[in-house]
Amino acid sequence: MRLVFSADTPPPEDPARKLERTSFQTGKPWNPLGNLRADVAMVYGIDPSLPERVRTWREHGYRVHLMTGVAWGEYQDYLYGRFDGVNHEDNAQTDRHGHKIGHGGDVYYMCPAENYGTYLCTGVQRGLDAGVEAIHLEEPEFWARAGWSEGFKREWLAYYHEPWQAPDSSVDAQWRASKLKYFLYRRALQQVFDYVQAFNRRTGRSVRCYVPTHSLLNYAHWHIVSPESSLARLQGCDGYIAQVWTGTARTPNRFRGVLKERTFETAFLEYGAMQNLVRSTGRAVWYLDDPVEDNPRHDWTDYRGNWESTLIASLLQPEVSQYEVSPWPERVFGGRYPRDVPPEQRQPIPPDYASELQVVWQALTNMRQADVRWDCGTQGIGVLVSDSLMFQRELPTPSDPDMGQFYGLAMPLLKRGLPVTPVQLENATLPGFLDAQRVLMLTYQGQKPMTADVHAALADWVKKGGVLVVADDDRDPCNHVREWWNEDGKNDRIPRQHLFDTLGLEDDAFAGEGATFVPVGKGGAVWLRENPVSLARSAEGDARLAGIVADLAARAGLEWKQKNYLALRRGPYVVAAGLDESVPGDPKVLAGRFVDLFDPGLQVRRSVALTPGSRVLLLDLDAVKSAEPKVVASSCGAIPGKSDGHRAVWTVEGVGDTPAVVMISTARAPRVLQLDQKTLTSFVYNSAEGMLSVYFPNEARPRELSVEFSSSQP
Repeated sequence: MRLVFSADTPPPEDPARKLERTSFQTGKPWNPLGNLRADVAMVYGIDPSLPERVRTWREHGYRVHLMTGVAWGEYQDYLYGRFDGVNHEDNAQTDRHGHKIGHGGDVYYMCPAENYGTYLCTGVQRGLDAGVEAIHLEEPEFWARAGWSEGFKREWLAYYHEPWQAPDSSVDAQWRASKLKYFLYRRALQQVFDYVQAFNRRTGRSVRCYVPTHSLLNYAHWHIVSPESSLARLQGCDGYIAQVWTGTARTPNRFRGVLKERTFETAFLEYGAMQNLVRSTGRAVWYLDDPVEDNPRHDWTDYRGNWESTLIASLLQPEVSQYEVSPWPERVFGGRYPRDVPPEQRQPIPPDYASELQVVWQALTNMRQADVRWDCGTQGIGVLVSDSLMFQRELPTPSDPDMGQFYGLAMPLLKRGLPVTPVQLENATLPGFLDAQRVLMLTYQGQKPMTADVHAALADWVKKGGVLVVADDDRDPCNHVREWWNEDGKNDRIPRQHLFDTLGLEDDAFAGEGATFVPVGKGGAVWLRENPVSLARSAEGDARLAGIVADLAARAGLEWKQKNYLALRRGPYVVAAGLDESVPGDPKVLAGRFVDLFDPGLQVRRSVALTPGSRVLLLDLDAVKSAEPKVVASSCGAIPGKSDGHRAVWTVEGVGDTPAVVMISTARAPRVLQLDQKTLTSFVYNSAEGMLSVYFPNEARPRELSVEFSSSQP
């Protein structure tokens, strides 16, 4: 029996959808431009239209989550007292000039009082009543330049039991303001998590809670304070969405003295930082990629190239296999760019890009692979980062504007093909968290340890054979804020000294200004008496750091390898990037039988060169051979139906009015192809490769694609 679908027919259920491999966020009801055929639709916003929007996505076969902003949103009912009869405008984040910090109009970033958390819970209840399976509270953000609102002053008095101080009045006041901001959003999120868990206990449901958030590196770079690593310890937090995309990753940084955008490298480090928030915690992390980004003034060539860079950076983190494939898909498939030219010059999404996106999104559903193999430089090297990177970004003495304290340590290694990892200092105490690292680099320039117990964990790791590189000149003014390492300001001790005491090291053990290695147990430490910002500002600093780490890698039992590319096999997929500003040498050439998933035509290629700046996502055809006809790549959803020895069937559906290509591995030539019982003539069968490519326009409704095959092999 041949199936005929009407426009209102929901697609057949895909059993794998329960794995929630891919998702997207949208503020609209179901519509053809948002029909991405991902597993999860995250319906955005908690206004009264929420239940109806949830219903439309569920009826089209999606699992449905709720996402809403935790720092800002269309929350005027709270702001103007319609929620509880009290005007809360004095809880809007405010800068030192008395200006409210907004997200457009009277949508303000909020200083979250406890009644603000209560307000969010009432909106979340709409989603719970509508049957959503998870809650996403996105972007808990407190601007570092804020801290002058009356609401913040009240919170300061309640938290510190002392009168408010202007955050720019001293380094101590700025530090304390940041710690309070960090606490306030952790408290607000815990309020909502507790509310959802109470709902689960009453109803027997298991609604999950996630926090979509930028990376620590980006928040520090953009002068924003957010709870970051501490959220993984909150009751009821199931994990994060790593909001890394072109807009964050194109933030310029400095390497060899040159300040410029390095989207791939920055994204690689941002995704790595987010994965280290959950490693050893049992929480999950999803990775976001945005095909357009928030800035509407770029053109499609810019969006496409940067999306490919961020996507490859995300896929080079093999521990993660869940992806938010797009925020706001309607702006991707319905937007016209760039917006800073006359309307008649703005262009819709190029058909090739629309097809490429959907090919990749289908591949992302298959990234949970056991076979993971690296081809790269030396592994096992990390850079320690603390949430306190966000605490030293504003007056009176902000840390380096280009974040050289981090990039001066990380970029020299990444540019040599080493998959260096940002390692979350706050997680060092978790069992096994540091086990994969053999060399760690640390500075307290621009960041500080939040608790003393991380030093005990680092000392234990060193004594078991780890090598610790400390790069610090001890001149950071925040060394002397009132904190645990100086007994709340009672002495002049600084955090590096506490670390060395814990390691059993004396300062004079490190002779001169060089990289003297001092043994500690089975491992040891090196102290570079300099600010790592200086390493980012010259080619000499880059080369010198690489030489030091090469020597220490050998001490840690690692073979030193440098490459001008990064490549990773994930099952049948090959993910790779050619590096610029790297070591000299001929480009790596990948040989095999590949389909380039960035090629919307899905052409078969026998070799691929990893030239500087190249981004590559390949499907190894020899790894997906099948005795029966099988879809190996497609720019639409393709759910297998009932087939027999002579005929194969799939239900296909994609974004309306975009080009579809379905690539089928088959040793037999096709005889008749039909789409909704209408004969298709747009196809190519490559008998030498055993690949059938079928072309047709996508529609946002399920249709039956059938292929009848010849009775014998060619």
